[in-house]
Amino acid sequence: QVQLVESGGGLVQAGGSLRLSCAASGRSFRLYAMGWFRQAPGKEREFVAAVSWSSGFTYYSDSVKGRFTISRDNAENAVYLQMNSLEPEDTAVYHCAADTLKRTYYGDSVFDKYGYDYWGQGTQVTVSS
Repeated sequence: QVQLVESGGGLVQAGGSLRLSCAASGRSFRLYAMGWFRQAPGKEREFVAAVSWSSGFTYYSDSVKGRFTISRDNAENAVYLQMNSLEPEDTAVYHCAADTLKRTYYGDSVFDKYGYDYWGQGTQVTVSS
């Protein structure tokens, strides 16, 4: 079992910044990728960003590219999401996700929620206009 704990959400004005953190813990697991997804009320959970654990290659949705930056700390099994130039449309619950089964290596699975087998509880990000 792997536990993911997020932190760093909150309320910010449009144009502001927030940094989300997620730490993975558990026994005998290997990470292949970690990502961030978000879910706004009444909407499907959508991909935000991901990072390949071995290569460090990063992936972003078009809606956040150029504003958000994902990074990782291999030693701490942690992933971060630096969010700049926040917009009201970024308001959502942000979930951290981990791939320990290598699913994200196949096709476009890194962008798909089914590529990840562990999820955090989520942290609320609210951007006011």
